[in-house]
Amino acid sequence: MRRGTLLWATLAPLLLILLVTLVLVTALAGRAAREFYLDRTGDHLEALIAVAAPRLAAPVAAADGAALQALCRELFDGTGARFTVIAADGSVLGDSLEHPSQLDNHRDRPEVAAALGGTIGRSMRFSATRGERLLYVARQVAPAGDDGRGPLVVRAAVPVAAIDHQLRHIYGQTAGAGLVVATLAALIGFLRARALGQALQRVQAGAEAIAGGDLGVRLEAAETDEIAAVTGAMNRMANQLGERIATIERQRGELEAVLSSMAEGVLAIDDHEMVIGLNAAGAQLLGIDAARAIGRSIQEVGRHPELTRQALAVLAGESPQECDVQLGPLADTWLQVRASGLRGPNGARIGALLVMDNVTRLRKLETMRRDFVANVSHELKTPITSIKGFVETIIDEPPANEADLQRFLEIIRRQSDRLDSIITDLLALSRLEQDAEGGGIELEVAALAPVLEHVVRDLAARRPGEASRVHVACEAGVRALLNAPLLEQAVGNLVENALKYSPPQSRVSISGGFDGDRVRITVSDEGPGIAAEHLPRLFERFYRVDKARSRQMGGTGLGLAIVKHIAQAHGGRAEVTSQVGQGSTFTIILPGARTT
Repeated sequence: MRRGTLLWATLAPLLLILLVTLVLVTALAGRAAREFYLDRTGDHLEALIAVAAPRLAAPVAAADGAALQALCRELFDGTGARFTVIAADGSVLGDSLEHPSQLDNHRDRPEVAAALGGTIGRSMRFSATRGERLLYVARQVAPAGDDGRGPLVVRAAVPVAAIDHQLRHIYGQTAGAGLVVATLAALIGFLRARALGQALQRVQAGAEAIAGGDLGVRLEAAETDEIAAVTGAMNRMANQLGERIATIERQRGELEAVLSSMAEGVLAIDDHEMVIGLNAAGAQLLGIDAARAIGRSIQEVGRHPELTRQALAVLAGESPQECDVQLGPLADTWLQVRASGLRGPNGARIGALLVMDNVTRLRKLETMRRDFVANVSHELKTPITSIKGFVETIIDEPPANEADLQRFLEIIRRQSDRLDSIITDLLALSRLEQDAEGGGIELEVAALAPVLEHVVRDLAARRPGEASRVHVACEAGVRALLNAPLLEQAVGNLVENALKYSPPQSRVSISGGFDGDRVRITVSDEGPGIAAEHLPRLFERFYRVDKARSRQMGGTGLGLAIVKHIAQAHGGRAEVTSQVGQGSTFTIILPGARTT
């Protein structure tokens, strides 16, 4: 029998199968990768919108278009995503790249229409503004305040050029690998076809090796068409099995790499309520070892009844669930949990997937914001109410006694001064924050001793009787990167507090010196001290240890907050140590500047 026929029978089908497999694998891998990248990018844009929405709603409620436009640009600079804020009528209120007046009405945009309908809208199309294809995600946001605008829509968009580039890279790698495999297979087939004269024992040995699971073995072809057909079929079978196993292992490795690099925790359970997957972030959030969690029930791993309830609800066929859960020994960790069904290749439900995002910091920031608004309202209302009451008394029932009238006017004056002090300190804090963010605070290397001495001289000019209580000790040659007026204000605030809350005739000490490559400025008093539970919040705005006593002594509750912001504007920080009955020590730490 002719050798050429055998070669054709061996090589042609093998090459054809390899080429078809290459095309199919390339197409399927590209489609799966594209869907995956688009879904992940869409989820990322949803997360960005969820974080940015409260910040964007605030300037809309305040009708501050310039602030809204600046915030949109800031979000674009920080995330690379274009943000657009759209009113209920489709008009553009703010955009990261264009002025709203240059943009037409967006109500007919698919993603905007979906968001106004109450769902999260997604759309991918060509943008005339950017001159490229973009992925858009939009969702409806409740307005901050009842201004009659109706609901807002926040839309985020990113270009899909990077995804297309990655897909072309995947196509190239897959095609290259396939060509290499095809070339090797053709060479092996050619060599084996020429070796058909070898004994049938080797064919049998090769077949037995494949049957035993060694897919790397190739059967040697014989000189007859019948044996060549058998060995060719078995060789192709081994090739396909090896490729599929390699594909499965590669996909598993890619999935594990993606899950391990995610900041969100991912927990997967099967339809028997047993954990089948947990990434590193999820294990850290739940406080459990990921390897030990596999195979255990959701009740053991979940650590919270609400988390378990969500998983069981999804397994029971309910729609995707979402809630916030508190975890930790002190319930100090907040998780946003989203539970959805886990489906197999055929679309059947095979379990549930829980995605957990740590929103503790967002919760704390929201709490601080609410506390600040409440404190500002309370601090301003108290003097305003007092002023209003005494003014109404003077107008409606003028005192017949001149002394009473004078007393009323003195109370009004004191409350007006208090109101002025609060507003002045709030404006000072606002200027500090704006100057620090905009680089408007000028710092220079200067000696520390003159700054501390100026604080004492200023105190002596204003309160001669108190200045004798203050003692200054500063190491020679101490220099720091500082703004002298601001640092004098910060140290002066600490000295004023020390004098105010410590016994008369007690000593107040100011010291300055190097601490490694930093400079430490301390103000110590011999006052009653501060309980430990108050120390972490002492530098918050309007926070008072003893509210009644602080107001009685004329404090605004903003002095220590100003100290903290001045220290931060210098690239340093403010600290406090105290024990009840043993006085307090406040410390400002600044970058040092040693002289050589």
